[in-house]
Amino acid sequence: MIPYGFQDITIQDIDAVTAVLKSNFLTQGPVIPSFEKAITNKCKVNYAVAVNSATSALHLACLALGLGKDDVLWTTPITFVASANCALYCGATVDFVDIDAKTYNLCPEKLEKKLELVSTSGGKLPAVVVPVHLSGQSCNMEKLHTLSVRYGFKIIEDASHAIGAKYKNKPVGNCQYSDITVFSFHPVKIITTGEGGVAVTNDKKLADKMRLLRSHGITRDPELMTHEPHGPWYYQQTDLGFNYRMTDIQAALGLSQLERLDKYIDKRQSLASQYDKLLAELPVTRPYQHPDSYSSYHLYIIRLQPDKTRASHPKVFSFLRKQGIGVNLHYIPVHTQPYYQQAGFSYGDFPEAEKYYTEAISLPLFPKIKPEEQTYIVNTLKQVLST
Repeated sequence: MIPYGFQDITIQDIDAVTAVLKSNFLTQGPVIPSFEKAITNKCKVNYAVAVNSATSALHLACLALGLGKDDVLWTTPITFVASANCALYCGATVDFVDIDAKTYNLCPEKLEKKLELVSTSGGKLPAVVVPVHLSGQSCNMEKLHTLSVRYGFKIIEDASHAIGAKYKNKPVGNCQYSDITVFSFHPVKIITTGEGGVAVTNDKKLADKMRLLRSHGITRDPELMTHEPHGPWYYQQTDLGFNYRMTDIQAALGLSQLERLDKYIDKRQSLASQYDKLLAELPVTRPYQHPDSYSSYHLYIIRLQPDKTRASHPKVFSFLRKQGIGVNLHYIPVHTQPYYQQAGFSYGDFPEAEKYYTEAISLPLFPKIKPEEQTYIVNTLKQVLST
């Protein structure tokens, strides 16, 4: 089976992890801050807080921004459920904004219309908006930032797919147009720490809050305590936090992988271009790339064109899987999940996202996929689309 995504682990990575295993620190040691510093350098941002998953990073970001039970978070329905669940962890509620038909990201025009409607009707405006950079292509962050200033909401960029991507020739994660950006280091992502994530920001107070909350809300810094420490052993819990810490083992792997980030992005861009050529004559819609965005191409998503083929979406998907091609679907619209249906959402609420779901297929894309495998994938796709 050709997987839709797969990690690339080198001897350099293994040596980096082995060095930590032989050191005095396995959990909270010197490699984590080194990894965080490398992330800030890469993203041209001031602070980075490494954690055990991007989901944890989203949760901490929401808490740092003060999201609570009387608040609403808006995000896109085409994302992994974590982009919405992070609000529920804080006791807040969730709503969605439909996607752009070309980029599949949260649509800024639909966001603006929804904000205007809620504002004029006296409804509750969002405290936080979470745009998701699907496949590694940035949302229109300048437009979203303009709206955030007008309507007073905070922005968390869910850039789980987008480490190494660019927006307006600047690295995604520089937080020029957002308060916090979150990256994922799951094995199928651009680089991996095994499991892990990071939140980056230019705001020291937000970074300090996320660092505190990632480790039980405990501090050993006398300046943050309510009174003088009793001795060198002393610590205080000053907030209700969590065990969301990354380990030195994970950070060592991430630090090693980060050195190859640019090469990975170049390779993914090249592989995507090859798919573009191979798919040119097939009845599918290839990924649109906005001129303001330089995608990291975590995913290569095609959409079937129902008016040009008799093969149904389920048939195409199943046929490719049976031929050893590990296609996937990113994502099932969040508002159609049973949990969110029970919360009041219904089919038909976000029609563009639902239409996308009936047509989208993620083709395998990872640095070590072979040219002959890409050719086989496209030829197999051509075969089923012609039946």
